[in-house]
Amino acid sequence: MQPGATAGIFVDAVASRAVRATRAAFAREVARLAVRSLHAELCLYPKPGLVSPVDSGSHDDMDAGTFMRSMFSLRHYFRKICLAGWDDAPFAQLKQLGIAAEKAMLKATRGINTHRGAIFSLGLLCATAGRACAQGTPMTPAALRAAMLIRWGEELAAHAGCATAPSNGLRVAARYAVSGAREEGALGLPSLFEIGIPALLASRARGATVTEERVDTLYTLMAHISDSNVYHRAGPRGAQIVREHAERFLARGGTANIHWHAEALHSHQVFMQHRLSPGGAADLLAACCLVQSLAAMGDK
Repeated sequence: MQPGATAGIFVDAVASRAVRATRAAFAREVARLAVRSLHAELCLYPKPGLVSPVDSGSHDDMDAGTFMRSMFSLRHYFRKICLAGWDDAPFAQLKQLGIAAEKAMLKATRGINTHRGAIFSLGLLCATAGRACAQGTPMTPAALRAAMLIRWGEELAAHAGCATAPSNGLRVAARYAVSGAREEGALGLPSLFEIGIPALLASRARGATVTEERVDTLYTLMAHISDSNVYHRAGPRGAQIVREHAERFLARGGTANIHWHAEALHSHQVFMQHRLSPGGAADLLAACCLVQSLAAMGDK
């Protein structure tokens, strides 16, 4: 072998190691941001009917500690699915990682579903971030959504149309003719990118605090989405209560209203009385936090 060829092999090996190191470091950071986003949602208060470090909301089977155990169990999942996205894995492989993550979550929580929706939405975002970074694509919200649909759009649409073992979300969708996570995924998470992110940015633009912008975003999502968690627990009447409270909160100015905290606490009490828990909106809020963190990461 000629000296030049040997040198070329050495350079290629060094470059390959550098790419692997970059890939691994990126996936670790994305996983950290995903867990941080779930933690941000958990710590937000007041948020009606939902678990926080202050109380367990409408739940008697879980508390903040349950959510922390669940988050800890998902940290490797977010890293692995980001790596899978970087490597251009098909949706079937992402799905298997999600199934394994759900099993890990249920083991950590002793059978309690804390983050099933987040496993899908945040997992898909982590995979998309990996794909975007591998291709040198910007990580703006619009670019992330486009990357998701370009790579996995057809597979997500097929996933939305296939019948699998029944879940609460699928039962709700069939009974009340409302869309769920599968339909959201097939359309590129429109509730996240068309409702949640614009609401967050609008609050930020007027100078809201981080807490205020997240509360505004949560209420905006509650006002617009058909939350399968709410339908499962309380049917159409419960969904109507959630929507009415959210619309009234926003009509009064959201967190720009000086009395917003008292109004949010009132909604929290009403939701607990009716056992309402808008967990789908909470999962989407965490996804909004992750999208914003990824965009900030891309700006560095």
